[in-house]
Amino acid sequence: MLIVIALFVGLALFDLIAELLNLKAWSPALPSEFEGFYDAQRYAASQKYLADSTVLALIKSGAMLVLLVCFMLFGGFDFLDNLARGLWGGAIGRGLIFAGVLFLALFLFNLPFEAYDTFVIEAKYGFNRTTPQTFAADTLKSFLLNGILGGLVLAGVLWLFEKGGVFAWFYAWLALALFQILIMYLAPAVIMPLFNKFSPLEEGKLKTEIEQLAQKEDYKVKGIYVMDGSKRSTKANAALTGFGKLKRIMLYDTLIKQLDENEITAVLAHEIGHYKFKHVVKFIFLSLGVSLVVFFVFSRSIHCPWLFKAFGMQNMSIYAGLVCFMLLLAPFQRLESAMTNRLSRFFEYQADAFAARATGNPDPLIAALKKLSAESMSNLKPHPPKRAMPATQCY
Repeated sequence: MLIVIALFVGLALFDLIAELLNLKAWSPALPSEFEGFYDAQRYAASQKYLADSTVLALIKSGAMLVLLVCFMLFGGFDFLDNLARGLWGGAIGRGLIFAGVLFLALFLFNLPFEAYDTFVIEAKYGFNRTTPQTFAADTLKSFLLNGILGGLVLAGVLWLFEKGGVFAWFYAWLALALFQILIMYLAPAVIMPLFNKFSPLEEGKLKTEIEQLAQKEDYKVKGIYVMDGSKRSTKANAALTGFGKLKRIMLYDTLIKQLDENEITAVLAHEIGHYKFKHVVKFIFLSLGVSLVVFFVFSRSIHCPWLFKAFGMQNMSIYAGLVCFMLLLAPFQRLESAMTNRLSRFFEYQADAFAARATGNPDPLIAALKKLSAESMSNLKPHPPKRAMPATQCY
């Protein structure tokens, strides 16, 4: 157990050092490339925004580490397992109780941090447009959606490991892969409308230019929609969503307000570049390949007593082994993230080059990306270790 705790503490220290180096990498001098896009006051505010967001993230990760270590040291996993065994006789039911309690605990832990980030930090810097009612509705929908879908996936995986024999790991991986692809296919038409309103882009110059670009690049799309992103934030985005007949072009209403027609078209040309180079498909196959290896290694670990003893558990089970195994994957996930981020940057450069060729002029895309960076107060000079950490793509 002490080795596992030391591993978690080591990862937390790495994150702390990376974040501190990232803060020190800031320079009070605005990069010359952004002159005319950032004024001195907003650039100074962006550094404070980074500092506030970083402090909150470090407090959150530190609190999570303390709670996890205490939970392990005081036999929390074993207590929860015994509770599940006392409430349900079947392995799948026990697994759903065991994982469900942990999911609920994690949800309740994250909730105040998400609220503080939304209503204090994002509001302080002029980004937040989320009302308490919208926040509550989003939170409830996310909780129910993740709980239902996660419960179905967990029940299916546990059932396959119970009944699948020596190749159970492969059957579980295959079922999960098909489920993930199905969700990605249905998300634009079924899941995303649960959170946002989508309206067809009105007729005009912008729609005509987008349609001409899509036709020129042989990108067949069902429709061009505007999403009410301003309902929650002033930050902007655009994306190509869905597969096959459900492909859509999605524009945040904030994007339309912040950029002109040529710049929006250039951003979409960038997104079409991702499609043309099959970047999304490549990432899907990469993810599926990693998960295949994970399921195989897990199948070789669930009968090892050390896996359960490392978390203070007396009884061995597939559901508890799955949770413990996923926690131990943290350092490997960090390494995978670093490799994926590097590949993602290469893909972004490819999409940028495609957009410049497709539009015949790189200037609108350059201006668009600079505007979006300035509007969202992006970190213009991330330190190298920070670049290797998980991050959310902005565009």
